[in-house]
Amino acid sequence: MDGQRRQHRILMVSDFFFPNFGGVESHIYYLSQCLLKLGHKVVVMTHAYGNRSGVRYVTNGLKVYYVPWRPFLMQNTLPTLFLTFPIVRTIIIREKISVVHGHQAFSTLCHEALMHARTMGYKVVFTDHSLYGFADAGSIHMNKVLQFTLADIDQAICVSHTSKENTVLRSGIPPEKVFMVPNAVDTAMFTPSPKRLSHDEIVIVVISRLVYRKGADLLVEVIPEVCRLFPKVRFIVGGDGPKRVRLEEMREKFSLQDRVEMLGAVPHAQVRSVLISGHIFLNSCTGSLTEAFCIAILEAASCGLLTVSTRVGGVPEVLPDDMIVLAEPAPEDMVRAVKKAIDMLPGIDPQVMHLRMKGLYSWDDVAKRTEIVYDHAMQSPTTSLLDRLPRISHLWSLGGKTVLPGYDNQLPSMVHSRIPTGIEEVPDFEALRADLSSRDDFCEAQEN
Repeated sequence: MDGQRRQHRILMVSDFFFPNFGGVESHIYYLSQCLLKLGHKVVVMTHAYGNRSGVRYVTNGLKVYYVPWRPFLMQNTLPTLFLTFPIVRTIIIREKISVVHGHQAFSTLCHEALMHARTMGYKVVFTDHSLYGFADAGSIHMNKVLQFTLADIDQAICVSHTSKENTVLRSGIPPEKVFMVPNAVDTAMFTPSPKRLSHDEIVIVVISRLVYRKGADLLVEVIPEVCRLFPKVRFIVGGDGPKRVRLEEMREKFSLQDRVEMLGAVPHAQVRSVLISGHIFLNSCTGSLTEAFCIAILEAASCGLLTVSTRVGGVPEVLPDDMIVLAEPAPEDMVRAVKKAIDMLPGIDPQVMHLRMKGLYSWDDVAKRTEIVYDHAMQSPTTSLLDRLPRISHLWSLGGKTVLPGYDNQLPSMVHSRIPTGIEEVPDFEALRADLSSRDDFCEAQEN
């Protein structure tokens, strides 16, 4: 690549985006914003959320297509294989896209967009945000889908070394095609409290979806024991989910209403205000094969909280040893880790921890590393549709019997899919703004 930076035109695709909140949603948003700052064009494609449908613009002119598909299960759209092709093709041609970047193995919209983009001859990149197993029925089927998708992509990204190893084993993708680019945190948003908290009362903060794999059942056993051993400890629990009832029952059973505060769902804009009211952040995730990288830990550390977490998935890679206390996902070991964290608190300076986080994690750095992945994707050889079919057919019996005939039926339109018949290409945001400014200047000159 020459000394001049290549300008990419990127389509981010996932079922998971704002107004829904989560790690994938934050990753796509912050990465897109930083890529815009680097001079690239970024467009996001996701499904409709409630009455939020059509084209919307968010911060810094980031364009979002909320396509009129409704979520089917767990914020995922119903798999259709080819029904999404017309709208994916239209968006790619209208926005003059050069790279299609799909996020999350759970997202059906991501898999379908990558398949269609590859068929149209565009470069595709995939980011895997989670870990999966190999033995249960759900993981077996998900891994088959992933093998089908990753057999034909240009580059892949994983958010931790553990995630990279897991993705390579599940999908069979060559390791040299997979880059490790971690998540990051907006340290300008997550800052410590200006006033250092007193240690007369220790506040432990939990902010998580209250579901099984996030360790809600573990919290039910850990909280009463910690409260029994440490009378000056108080808990703040933020989040909602099906396991909230169990936590409410635990609070009633042990009469901990004055020591366990249940906040319910916490909007992302208010997460910092909750975090800075505590000394310790407790991450009790038990899903060793789902937690590839925990952004919540970064947000807590950026606010100056010492973290206690279960030793699962890619979590041990997130923070240095002096900023986190790891424990096995068992109640007795979690209690031991909380005790160790309480003993470490006098030596923790929130401001120093925040400055360290600014040096360790930055979305600008993530964007620059992702930019390198795009450069590699653009340099990868282009393969024709006929060359791709044999590579896919042996992976999946369902693919050989159902998907490939579908390709054959779609072949006439796909061969000409890059010809923008009847599709108007939209002007670039910066170019349009510059054109409008020049017109305003011309009008002012005419008036004078």
